[in-house]
Amino acid sequence: MRGRTKMVMAMLMGRLEAYRRTKLYDLLAAAPIIVFFAYSVAQMLPSLAQRLALLMMFVRTDPSVLPPSLVFRSVAELATLLFFALSIVLYAVRCVPQRSAAGFYPRFAAVVGTFSSLGFVLLPARELSSALYQVSLLLLIAGTALAIWALLVLGRSISLLPQARRLVTTGPYALVRHPLYLGEMVAVAGIALQHFSAWALLLLALGWALQLQRMKYEERVLSQSFPEYEDYMARTAA
Repeated sequence: MRGRTKMVMAMLMGRLEAYRRTKLYDLLAAAPIIVFFAYSVAQMLPSLAQRLALLMMFVRTDPSVLPPSLVFRSVAELATLLFFALSIVLYAVRCVPQRSAAGFYPRFAAVVGTFSSLGFVLLPARELSSALYQVSLLLLIAGTALAIWALLVLGRSISLLPQARRLVTTGPYALVRHPLYLGEMVAVAGIALQHFSAWALLLLALGWALQLQRMKYEERVLSQSFPEYEDYMARTAA
């Protein structure tokens, strides 16, 4: 009886492991983040449409009095919207992973490191000088632009958790090993500046620390899956 039970359990575990390697399972695993990005896009559209309408009104009437902050804010929101929309598509069509990091903490570091920036919503916005506010927007634009470039090159290899899908070493990945995370960290620094406080700095430090942990686990998985990754690490800065 026990032997038969073990056989049934082994068969079930084998089928489950085979199911985990299917595209359907991967799509279901990506569903929460796809829904989150879709919700974010829906929330952004009304305010962005109003801001763009205001921008066009300035352009049509007197462009000389167009506030630079309005231009930068519009560009930042457009870039963020593009990042979300591109993420939705890539998470839906991405490749099935060859290998994933084992254990709870690598997953925790990846998820919390990515979404810790949501904590800034709970912090009050600070009254900044015009110059500082524009600096924060430029950081947001630069970081998001780098992240979009990285996404376009990464393509179907995108992943939230430390996983190996395909090895990408071109484009921004020829300059640094983690351009997507670098772009996100720069963009979050711009957001933190708009909420400048001890809590904002603590939240920023937490997000950065977890992102660095996420990089470490991801590199471990990639090294196990692609022998050539060691050479790539040796010639490319983190």
